[in-house]
Amino acid sequence: MELAAGSGALVVAAAAIGVVHTLLGPDHYVPFIALARSRSWSLRRTLGVTALCGAGHVVGSIALGALGVAFGWALSGLVEIEAWRGTIAGWLLLGVGLAYTAWGIRRALRNRPHEHLHAHDEGVVHEHGHDHHGAHAHPHLGTAGKWLGPWSVFIVFVLGPCEPLVPILIYPAAWGSWLDVAAVAGVFAAATLGTMLALVAGGTLGLARIPAARFERWSHALAGAALVLCGAAVTLGL
Repeated sequence: MELAAGSGALVVAAAAIGVVHTLLGPDHYVPFIALARSRSWSLRRTLGVTALCGAGHVVGSIALGALGVAFGWALSGLVEIEAWRGTIAGWLLLGVGLAYTAWGIRRALRNRPHEHLHAHDEGVVHEHGHDHHGAHAHPHLGTAGKWLGPWSVFIVFVLGPCEPLVPILIYPAAWGSWLDVAAVAGVFAAATLGTMLALVAGGTLGLARIPAARFERWSHALAGAALVLCGAAVTLGL
């Protein structure tokens, strides 16, 4: 089976759309950069989490497009479903961000620097500054901290749509070129994931070069604020 005439342009368009829609959607990369910094993830782990969430993000829309093709659903109906999924994903990301911000603020306040009095045998008493970070900058995040991070973002990404994918899947399916459908889906997925990984890697490495020791205990709250901004952007259609 060969690709249909004009399919080369369609594949190029799929690649371009995958790159552009990822670049224009900060929710595709900002959450991972923020979580990596707040949780001191290695670059390898950061990219692993990004790849997992990105794959879930793309596969969900590919599955929806495949169902639409198989059952002959109208394009307008599929686009409406994708828009509905986008609204849900945006509100979920906003909710996760708010919860994570609140948790981060509470954690930062509980671990604020404070003074201890130390008395020595010779009767000398002095104050000693102390906090609960230092060598243990990210100890025991607890159940709430774990679920408000990568797992919640993964769920949001699985539910989140790739709106531009459905129309370019339906187009080759209309003339029965299933090889074109597979090529478009594969190229779009590769372009989206590749762009996500490149942006996250660049952002993570760049952010690591910025000294921010004074904001360390607020890192989780700041990561939550980044999720809030991304969720608001998705919800408001910015």
